[in-house]
Amino acid sequence: MSDHQGGNDKEKLVNAILNTYEGDSGINFIDVTNLPVREKITEALDLLVEIIFPGYTGKLAVTKQNVKEVTSELVVQVSGILNEQISLALKYQYRVKKCPVFDCMEMAVKLSDELLGKLPDIREMLKLDVRAAFEGDPAAQSFEEIVISYPCIVAIATHRIAHELYLMDVPLIPRMMTETAHTKTGIDIHPGATIGKRFFIDHGTGVVIGETTVIGDNVKLYQSVTLGAMSFQKDEKGRIVKGGKRHPTIGDNVTIYAEATILGDIKVGHDAVISANAWVRKDVPSGVTVVTAKPKSVFKHHGGKN
Repeated sequence: MSDHQGGNDKEKLVNAILNTYEGDSGINFIDVTNLPVREKITEALDLLVEIIFPGYTGKLAVTKQNVKEVTSELVVQVSGILNEQISLALKYQYRVKKCPVFDCMEMAVKLSDELLGKLPDIREMLKLDVRAAFEGDPAAQSFEEIVISYPCIVAIATHRIAHELYLMDVPLIPRMMTETAHTKTGIDIHPGATIGKRFFIDHGTGVVIGETTVIGDNVKLYQSVTLGAMSFQKDEKGRIVKGGKRHPTIGDNVTIYAEATILGDIKVGHDAVISANAWVRKDVPSGVTVVTAKPKSVFKHHGGKN
């Protein structure tokens, strides 16, 4: 094949790819310069968690003597990143959804300051989450071990930050944050979910918590628990209707064991226990234990004899 022929083939390929771009909406980012940057969101999250758990990454030498100076510097750094990224998200919202015109940077600064102002409360909530992990896991040896090694702390800390931005109606960024934690931990918590105090996810991998889930205080989940939706309302054209309560409400002091699936806008009462592998699609009264039918194991000898 000659270089000229190879060049023609490449040009045809490029033109074929360009043809697929025509008429697309939402999956092309051509001429778009106002989208938040994933790496910047991750950097902001890292700085926020460093503020919440000072020195936990080991990247900064934090002492009693310099903690104020270090914290002040971290606040300045994360504020600058959040201002820029929230501003980009607001510009995107204006361009795509035709929202009212306003000064995006001015609004971004206001929202960023509001989030930073909530850090003391977020930190107090996370201290309770760490204690819940320590008290709920017999293998846990110290609070420090939990903070620096347990994936649930990464996922819950990220959620508590992202949830505040979600409540402020900041576009894109809350979901970007929680999907970052999802990638790191295997724990998928939508930023819209409402989660109470002293929350613990043991092991964690495969846990899914949907957008309209409400979780009370002192709740413990194990790996592969799903708090999901059962069905989705559709409009006259068959398109899914966005919004609306469609995920479970979990009461206080509930324990949900591994691979349990709870679906739909149902209620699990306080002090209930959902056993491993249970499939729940209706309300569970308070104080009730839901168990699955006892499985039967079949033992086979080598050679095919039962």
